Amino acid sequence: MNGPVQDLAAEALFVSDMQPSECPTQHAIEQTITAMLLCYGSDGCAAEFAAEFGDHPEAAVRRMFWARSELACINAW
Repeated sequence: MNGPVQDLAAEALFVSDMQPSECPTQHAIEQTITAMLLCYGSDGCAAEFAAEFGDHPEAAVRRMFWARSELACINAW
């Protein structure tokens, strides 16, 4: 994935209900990203992402790190 697409995917994964403790598969992550983009759209994902950073910055940093780490693992395949 390139920069803007990866950023959008990370935001979509970030706003999902998926948790790191689930140890999600690549397929589950891809389905979740698609579902969030269909539900919220790119602008909605960005808005939810920004709101979480405003409300809970410490937790949001950890969650975004997780989302980006998961995407990096997928891209490594």
